[in-house]
Amino acid sequence: MIAVVGAGTCSNQITDLAEQVGATLAQQNITVVCGGLDGVMAAACRGAKSVGGQTIGILPGRDPQAANPWVDVVIATGLGEARNTIIVHTAQALIAIGGEFGTLSEIAFALKLGKPVIGLQTWQLAYQNQFITAIQSVSSASAAVELALAQIA
Repeated sequence: MIAVVGAGTCSNQITDLAEQVGATLAQQNITVVCGGLDGVMAAACRGAKSVGGQTIGILPGRDPQAANPWVDVVIATGLGEARNTIIVHTAQALIAIGGEFGTLSEIAFALKLGKPVIGLQTWQLAYQNQFITAIQSVSSASAAVELALAQIA
């Protein structure tokens, strides 16, 4: 399982990238794990489902009906943003696409747990004015999936 994380609202370019990532993961028989809502999450799930893949949505609220229509397995946690840790613990690696502060929290949790983080047009990290290369940046959906798979092999 690989998590695809990003904002609940995003540009068409980010949506397209997320959909390509979801489809590419599913073509490799990888289950897509996400926050189950809109934006990047819906696009990744839609991409996975377009090629017959499996998706899991770990929701912040208690209502399973809040999941996007491409989620196969809905986990309604009622934990709010704390559900981000569950997403990260569930996945073997994380692909961050765009994103806001929720995405940044997922990146931080993944790095703290020693899980690979691959970034597509997402956050960069710096500490004491020095860039940290903990997020492995790539420029395409196929490169993101290829690197994630290599990291978990």
